[in-house]
Amino acid sequence: MSALSRFMAYLDASPSPFHAVAAAAERLAALGFVPFDEAGPPSPLAPGDRRMVLRGGSLLAFRVGSSPAAEAGFRIIAAHTDSPNLRIKPNPYLRSHGCTRLAVEVYGGTLDATWADRDLGLAGRVVVRDGGGQRSALVDLRTPLCRIPNLAIHLNREVNDKGLVLNRQTQLPAVFAIGASEADPLRELLGGAVGVAASDVLTWDLMLVDTLGAARVGWKGEMVASGRLDNLASCANAIEAMELACAGPLAAHTSGIALFDHEEVGSTTSRGADGRMIERALSMIVRDGPSAPGGLERALANSVLVSADMAHGVHPGFADKHDGEHMPRLNGGPVIKQNSSQRYATEGETSALFVRLCEDAGVPVQWFVNRSDLACGSTVGPMLAARLGVPTVDVGCAMWSMHSAREACGADDVAMMGAVMGRFLG
Repeated sequence: MSALSRFMAYLDASPSPFHAVAAAAERLAALGFVPFDEAGPPSPLAPGDRRMVLRGGSLLAFRVGSSPAAEAGFRIIAAHTDSPNLRIKPNPYLRSHGCTRLAVEVYGGTLDATWADRDLGLAGRVVVRDGGGQRSALVDLRTPLCRIPNLAIHLNREVNDKGLVLNRQTQLPAVFAIGASEADPLRELLGGAVGVAASDVLTWDLMLVDTLGAARVGWKGEMVASGRLDNLASCANAIEAMELACAGPLAAHTSGIALFDHEEVGSTTSRGADGRMIERALSMIVRDGPSAPGGLERALANSVLVSADMAHGVHPGFADKHDGEHMPRLNGGPVIKQNSSQRYATEGETSALFVRLCEDAGVPVQWFVNRSDLACGSTVGPMLAARLGVPTVDVGCAMWSMHSAREACGADDVAMMGAVMGRFLG
């Protein structure tokens, strides 16, 4: 299977952050990575050992280097598993005019109008009764279940001039049924999906998802269209990089990938990039390895991090939204993202390292700097750089339609970014 085929398969296997972690863990387990018991007593780690920490929609995975981490440091690729979408509220039903709609709460900075007139399914995690306790189960219901219908132009004559604006409380809820008589149709559906009675479905972390899978687009299939490219594309690149690194000789440094949930809502959570999850995992590696006192501090002083998040490709219809000298193109190679206010963590030394990696891989490199009169977005890069005190570079693949229900990126960029990241980890 080609790198692009693996990329698209990962997108299709990951309708939610929980599924993205499960799909990543399956590929890592095939490489010999085993779960790290965070609550267990310390145990020795030998060179080449492979461990991963799974927590909901977040995953950390590390391959111990030939030298102690305290001496050779870490090389880590960080990305995020979550994407802007519409989440189902705990009391979901809005019943009126013969329709049952599911109330939604906007997660992250969605392009709301892109969710209208799509065949929408449901995916995420449900928590069900299990004897005297509870258990979690993944659900993937990518069949046309819901729809957010547009209003006909006859009743909204100015929509093409003023744009589609949907009230998130009253107009964005998704139609789930017409004339439904069931008292609790969503629990009936979820219970059937996980093999329990509707009354045993306790709670959920559910989101609407586009039912279309990843697809090649363009005259020669030069683009990939999919939901959740921001930022599952970077997660796929990180997994590919780890597979490439593991296929080569053991490096002195300890290699890792960190895939975080909750980036789109600030990351300040128990498993977000601004939480303590990564510090705990790094501490366990140093604690359990052959290191002297102060090992973590010494390891971090010898470390470097790549923050991988998608980049704004120049839009042929809106090229004026870009700085004229920093206009990355789809299929133009990896993009280094820089911002003097440190909304991206890139600095001269870290960007130079990434440029050299691109040269070694024989791929072109591009740059993105925001227009000076527009506000800049951010990534997990600055918060991880600040929390860990580790030099960081922000990079990504160019894309269009960021935060849409369906986005697009360059098909050729996939293998190029994977090759560069593989060299970084290896």
